[in-house]
Amino acid sequence: MTAAEDNEILVYIGTYTRGDSVGIYVYKLDLSSGRLEYSSEIAGVENPSFLALDPSRRRLYAVNEEAPDGRVSAFAIDPDSGALSYLNQQPTGGGLPCYLVVDRSGRFVLLSNYGSGSVAVFAIEEDGSLGAMTDLVRHQGSSVDEERQQGPHAHCIVLDAAGRRAFSADLGADEIKSYNFDAAEGKLRPGDPPAVKAEPGVGPRHFTFHPGGRYAYLINELGSTMSAFTYDGERGALEQIQTLSTLPAGFTAYNHCADLHVEPSGKFLYGSNRGHDSLAIYGIDESSGRLTFLGNESTRGGGPRNFAIDPSGTYLLAANHDSDNVVTFRIDRDSGMLKETGQVAHVPSPVCLKMEYATF
Repeated sequence: MTAAEDNEILVYIGTYTRGDSVGIYVYKLDLSSGRLEYSSEIAGVENPSFLALDPSRRRLYAVNEEAPDGRVSAFAIDPDSGALSYLNQQPTGGGLPCYLVVDRSGRFVLLSNYGSGSVAVFAIEEDGSLGAMTDLVRHQGSSVDEERQQGPHAHCIVLDAAGRRAFSADLGADEIKSYNFDAAEGKLRPGDPPAVKAEPGVGPRHFTFHPGGRYAYLINELGSTMSAFTYDGERGALEQIQTLSTLPAGFTAYNHCADLHVEPSGKFLYGSNRGHDSLAIYGIDESSGRLTFLGNESTRGGGPRNFAIDPSGTYLLAANHDSDNVVTFRIDRDSGMLKETGQVAHVPSPVCLKMEYATF
């Protein structure tokens, strides 16, 4: 790691372009202060609401969250500046794509279409551009919320550490759909079992694995809860062990959850609340994966959607969509609590944050 890498991190910010935003913004995070400094932007990218970096960190991919026909875009990353240049775009086979990930080989992009309740896979060409769709799977199912759960709504797709299995949290079906991922052909085959049921009406949104690989966590948008699972990687089996609220006792006003992340050491888990406008903080028992609710920290803004933790585990950046800002917090490595740094960057309609060490 170079001296520049030690002190500076690139931050890619996906947005909604329905207002003042022009597309994807690139910032630099100073690790000594937590300050975000504007670097560049790429305009003309419609609603790049979720981003993913490839394993080489030379390419970036973005969903274009549109209905009824969504798209996915590919960009090259300039190795000298971190700036983006457009490569190409493909239709996603569904509406309102909202999440994507690159497989560990860097050969495929997997994404979820929220509006149409489907997941898709695309080949990545040699130059990083998007090739043909290799698979499209339409989810089935509904649940008890007559407004939000009349049909399936695939809200994320996540691969396990081995890259052999994929899981998609489906808000409409109240399930985590399970797949075996064929990394040679880019195909999704039903897992065994093909789905894990969540509590009726909770609306699963985002799902993530613990760095150790033995546990996984699910944030439920409609229920304002966080669920913990054990994970058997050999069988691809999830077993739910716990569900806790993301809110302080006595809070009864409107709230919908959004994102979750485990910090790099694996000791703490965070989840975002829109309405309460806070981050829920949990301690993780490393011997069982169970959670202890530690409290909430205000995001110092409105409508926090996604957030990100830098690779060193020093800072958490919260994207406050409704107040057009990204706020930097320092993570206390012993307690997991968040400390305000006073560093705030104005970014129009921020949604998704992806970070990587600068190499220049």
